[in-house]
Amino acid sequence: MKQRILIWLLAVSLWPAVVQAKVTLPQLFQSGMVLQRGKPIPVWGKADAGEQIVITFKKKTYETTADANGRWRMDLPAQKAGGPYVLTVQGAGSNAPIELTDVLIGDVWLCSGQSNIDVTIERVYPQYVDEIDHFDNNQIRLFRVQNETNTRGVQDDIRPTSINWKPLNKQNAWLFSAVGTFLGIRQFQQTGVPQGIIVNSWGGTPIEAWISADSLQRDYPLLVERTRLYQNDELVKAQQRANQLADQRWNELLDSNDPGIQQHFTALSYDDSAWPTVSQWDDSWAKQNGRGIIGSIWLRQHITIDKAHAGKPARLLLGTLFDADRTFLNGQEIGRTYYQYPPRRYDIPEGMLREGDNVITIRFINKYGIAHFIPQKPYMLCFGDDRFSQNPMPQDVIRLSDQWKHHVGATMPPCPSGDVSLQNMPTTLYNAVLHPLAPYALSGIVWYQGESNTGNPAPYGDYLKKLMGCWRDRWQDPQMPFVIVQLANHDGRQQTGNPSPLTLQTEPVNSGWAALREQQRLTAKADARAELACIIDLGEPVDIHPLHKREVAERIGLCFDRLVFNKKVQLSPEAVSAEVRGSEVVLTFDQPLQDGEVLEVELAGADRRFQNATATAKGTKLSISSTISAPRFVRYAWKDNPQRANLRGTNGLPAVPFERQL
Repeated sequence: MKQRILIWLLAVSLWPAVVQAKVTLPQLFQSGMVLQRGKPIPVWGKADAGEQIVITFKKKTYETTADANGRWRMDLPAQKAGGPYVLTVQGAGSNAPIELTDVLIGDVWLCSGQSNIDVTIERVYPQYVDEIDHFDNNQIRLFRVQNETNTRGVQDDIRPTSINWKPLNKQNAWLFSAVGTFLGIRQFQQTGVPQGIIVNSWGGTPIEAWISADSLQRDYPLLVERTRLYQNDELVKAQQRANQLADQRWNELLDSNDPGIQQHFTALSYDDSAWPTVSQWDDSWAKQNGRGIIGSIWLRQHITIDKAHAGKPARLLLGTLFDADRTFLNGQEIGRTYYQYPPRRYDIPEGMLREGDNVITIRFINKYGIAHFIPQKPYMLCFGDDRFSQNPMPQDVIRLSDQWKHHVGATMPPCPSGDVSLQNMPTTLYNAVLHPLAPYALSGIVWYQGESNTGNPAPYGDYLKKLMGCWRDRWQDPQMPFVIVQLANHDGRQQTGNPSPLTLQTEPVNSGWAALREQQRLTAKADARAELACIIDLGEPVDIHPLHKREVAERIGLCFDRLVFNKKVQLSPEAVSAEVRGSEVVLTFDQPLQDGEVLEVELAGADRRFQNATATAKGTKLSISSTISAPRFVRYAWKDNPQRANLRGTNGLPAVPFERQL
């Protein structure tokens, strides 16, 4: 009897565990998701060890069993595009099935890299106002992977995300990747089937963070050891806390020493008549003793508002500023930005602008470099319903003067920093946000990254090869298509705290950006399942985040046309052979070129001292000559920002920058 009671008590004690047994799916599996057509569809998750799992999809049932570790997987048969469907997953010990509704089958694209994938629809809105205003396509679904790092090793799943396979409309896309959004639109227009866009990116990250430890260990063991240094949670927390306290103390001292805080420099009534007037384009206002002011600087500008615009809502455009700013109107803060890259678009609510005199005050806060305004950006006050487009009616625009009243706030020592940016450590992003995505079936991958590796471009090609290899291994698909987006043209001087006027570079230079582009080109060329999307004409000299993202997506789509859909499309022209005729070089390209003089072409002898060359395109040939009697090397568009590069195919696409030994 006692034995029966003990058995009964044991059963009762175990009953909650049985009842509470729960089958789980990865975060990628949500209602509204898009599954890849034409390939087996992996469905996987966790349950109790040995638990039977039943999957129902399109009126068919599939069964599998969780292994000893509680892991299970079932590959559904390849399906044709269509939907919406319902996918249910039921475990033998679960109370209720997991039911995913509104499931589509189509093409799924993974877009990864750094900040140029991150750039949102909101950022590029002025470029494509009408199109974005009419976003509405339930067949295009958006999924954003939440940022996370892991120094210890790979993890099973990603964090829950705020964008779970949301359909395309203006609201859902507003803070989503512009490249990803426009790629989904483009591919839907081309194929007519549902499109799933997974964006998995992190601004400023180097390629090493996205590569597995196994791939790096043999050739770059010290990179792996660097990450292992930060497998101590107490160390990481202590350094992060120290940085937080240092930053907090620096800002406290800045504010307490800044006369602008105590004397209310932002107020409309403040008398700034004794302040000197400076030009925003003359950086002397941001220097003391020839060096950039570390601390705060105040600039004020008075504007007159007429009766027609007084009290109306408006948008203040302050281009882009280096580095941080707080901006005020008539004493009230209207916006702040903590770092250099975002455009300053500050909304002024109804009733703030008064008829007559108003004052805009900018408080620059600078921890390094030289505070400055970025040229070639809009500096104006916009009214009317079109103010968000940056192209309102002329009568609704007040252009700001480049003359400002100026006062130095507080000068400070540099802010102590020993920042622990785990996202920049080797392997940490592969572990946390890449590994968990597989084996979700994909049509192809976009890799748009490289800016953070331009300081040391030499190993980039090997890194990129390892990245594509370990990602393909993770998906168990050696044929996984990759589109590598080559770095755009950009002049980094305006982004590093050096506001020197941008001057046209006409002579040959060594360029980390060009060298990295070459690594991207060579890696893509050596890989039969990779293509290069050349965007050397879509960059902006003063902005590391060029805004023409729809055009970038179109070129990515052309690459996938060739890689995935086997279409005979012409991409950017590339040289396929070279012939040296004395002092002349003739390159043959893979397609007809636009005829005419070609700039940014250079030749060098065996000494690799490059000189500008004269070049002419005709048909598929580029004829090149210079004073070098025995040319051994030729290169094209070999600068950070080769503004004069003009070699194009008759298809209108720019030729790929390159260096070639003859």
